[in-house]
Amino acid sequence: MTGSINAEWIAVDWGTTRLRAFAMGAGGSVLASAASDDGMGGLSQKDFEPALLKLIQPWLHKERTEVIACGMVGARQGWVEAPYRAVPCPVNVGIPIVAPSESASIRVHIIPGVMQQEPPDVMRGEETQIAGYLAGNPDFDGILCLPGTHTKWVHISAGEIVSFRTFMSGELFGLLAEFSVLRHSVAENGWDQDAFGVAVSDALSRPEQMAAKLFSLRAASLVSDQSGATGRAMLSGLLIGAELAAARPYWLGQDVVLIGADQLVANYQIALRSQGMDASTADAAKMSLAGLTAAYNELTLTI
Repeated sequence: MTGSINAEWIAVDWGTTRLRAFAMGAGGSVLASAASDDGMGGLSQKDFEPALLKLIQPWLHKERTEVIACGMVGARQGWVEAPYRAVPCPVNVGIPIVAPSESASIRVHIIPGVMQQEPPDVMRGEETQIAGYLAGNPDFDGILCLPGTHTKWVHISAGEIVSFRTFMSGELFGLLAEFSVLRHSVAENGWDQDAFGVAVSDALSRPEQMAAKLFSLRAASLVSDQSGATGRAMLSGLLIGAELAAARPYWLGQDVVLIGADQLVANYQIALRSQGMDASTADAAKMSLAGLTAAYNELTLTI
């Protein structure tokens, strides 16, 4: 960051554990970026503004700079709650909530999340990636899958979020790998692609045996000296396979696009390919920025 950077506006992706900010120029170009560990989960309400200003102060050279933020910053425990929009709702990010600010140098707009009454479900942050994807693919009808800690399967039709389901597969992987008996049998890194495929197939065909299959990972490391890398791949495969079994109505016979971290997206792509589904992919960071840019462009029409 240098004093020569003069942001037209600032895009912010503020999650539970990380804060990411981007100095934006005309036409959506990124002039600079910065990040910190000041995630929502570690801040009290009074800490949000100082944490943001500490990161973006060198970019502020106008009388007032507009900031567009998405993610958990808009949760009930965040800077200010940005109420959920109920599905079905337009893919665009709706009307942002203005956060209270003591500094006259910024005005912070927080994008609302999306909720579903039945079955109960919510999202914050993913709606911005969805808006970013549709900004570049306005005629898309199909399924957007956003793999992560809490993976979302989202039905898009006629420019609306019709319905969605969330699966805690990523969080379950972390809990089982780090805090259960499987921690002794699952390596921190390494991979066995063949074992991953076998586990996906097993879970898809017999998801009711999940609990037994999970303990088999521990047993295999004791009985047959199965490697930790194989255990890691099989744990991932079992969880993703069970998720695909439950999410079958979302992906079977649909156009599917995966948006997320490269390696995780690759795993989902391989798992879907084993079922005859050729899913395409999109970069999560680029989609977030595209969604924030779309929100800023809409905002400039009203301010």
